[in-house]
Order: sequence, then C-alpha cells, then structure tokens
Amino acid sequence: MEKTDKLDAYYNEEHQFKKGIAVLRKLALQTNCTEDYKWNIPIYTVNGKNIFGICRFKNHFGVWFFNGVFLKDPKNVLRNAQEGKTKGMRHWNFYSINEIDSKSVLQYMMESIENQKQGKEIKIERTRKEIEIPTLLIDKLSQSDGLKSSFEKLSLSKQKEFCNYVAEAKQEKTKIRRLDKIVPMIQKGVGLNDAYK
Repeated sequence: MEKTDKLDAYYNEEHQFKKGIAVLRKLALQTNCTEDYKWNIPIYTVNGKNIFGICRFKNHFGVWFFNGVFLKDPKNVLRNAQEGKTKGMRHWNFYSINEIDSKSVLQYMMESIENQKQGKEIKIERTRKEIEIPTLLIDKLSQSDGLKSSFEKLSLSKQKEFCNYVAEAKQEKTKIRRLDKIVPMIQKGVGLNDAYK
C-alpha cells in the first residue's frame, strides 16, 4: 500500500476520534512539514527529521512531539508517556474534539519545527544489548535460514517482545502454541504489539 493510501486509510477509518484527528491534520498541513507515515501513524517531518505525529487510541487522541521536551509548554499540557524511560518525546492528549485549542496546537507545532531547525534534539545512544532467546525459538530459527534472517532484520525491541512472549509462558504446551503464533509474524516483519502502537 502506498504512503498516501495509508494516510488516507488512517484518517478516513471510522473511529470515535475521526473528526478530532482531522482537525489536527488540518493544523499540521498549515506548517511546512512533509506528511509521512511511519510506525502506523501519520508523522510530520522537516528535512527528514521527525517533528510530530498524530495518533489515536481507544480513549484519547493527540499529537506526539518527538523532541517535545524542548517546548516551552505555556499551557502545561505536555505529558511524558513513560517517566524515567522517555527522554525527548512529549504527548498532548485530547479526549474530545472540543478540547482542541487550534491556535495553541499550531503554535506548539511551529515551535517544534523551529526547535528542530535550531538543532534542539535528544540524541539517543543506542547500545545493542544481547537478548536471551528461548531455546524453543533458537531451535525454530535454526530450522530455516529465511526465518532466522527475518528475525535478525527485526528491531531489537521486536525481537525482545517475541522472546519474552515465549519465555514468559509457564507450560511447555503454551510456549509451543505461542511459538506457532509468532512464526508467521516474524516472517512478515510484524511486531507482536504493532496493533497497539
């Protein structure tokens, strides 16, 4: 599916926050950002750098600012998704379309673009940690070069999700059932929790 088709599908899908994310998109398109589609959500970029994304969930929708930690936040609306883990990203969540202050949202978007142009961004230091792969999964991967290759192409976080999913099962039959479930996902390059992200 082409990027524009994915964007159209995201914004046109029937959802309780369909009108709300449409308002946010209209504001985003008033900036000089390029509209993209990554991680199953619309992402707005400048010179290839991620500036903000528009997301919707079961109980809320909003804007993710990738380097939101640098925003002045005069309205005190930005939230850290995971205290202690998330360094730069900040979220502005809405629970109804009536909560959207269009002028302020646009100001935050414009400030985030300006911050990026000034080079204000959190540099993530990525260190490759060894993952403990369960024996059952090792055996399965060794049976197929294609499956092993697909697993190695996955991000570290997706590999870890699959390993934990199998390892956390208490009974052997549950481990085997979980393994059977994840093999097609690994082959497709789909993460275990992609549907929830």
